[in-house]
Amino acid sequence: MANRWSGVTIDCADPIRMSIFWAAVLGIPASSEHGDDPAWATVGSRAGRLPRLTFQRVAEPKAGKVRIHLDVEVDDIATGRRQVEELGGRFSGFRHDYDEGVVLNMLDPEGHEFCLVQYFENHVAD
Repeated sequence: MANRWSGVTIDCADPIRMSIFWAAVLGIPASSEHGDDPAWATVGSRAGRLPRLTFQRVAEPKAGKVRIHLDVEVDDIATGRRQVEELGGRFSGFRHDYDEGVVLNMLDPEGHEFCLVQYFENHVAD
């Protein structure tokens, strides 16, 4: 039996808002997999080539730092930051400079942490 990564589910207060934000950040269309159910929203699809992001409404607010986060590769770190901020996300204030590139710790509209990453030209993808 082959196992395949099909997606990530993120708890949130407003699944529709979150799916619109992440669809724009990742350039992946929102899906209608959940019909008109406002408690669920998805970016991408089970049939897509990339894993999908699903957002599920939960009653409790986010508390503390999440133990898993997404890394989003961008061509230009400043342009990526501006795009995220224009879409309702924000910069956490933490920037990390490494030999292989730059990482900005960002927050989506509900405060979930994620990283924007710009690899330098000599970076070789795995």
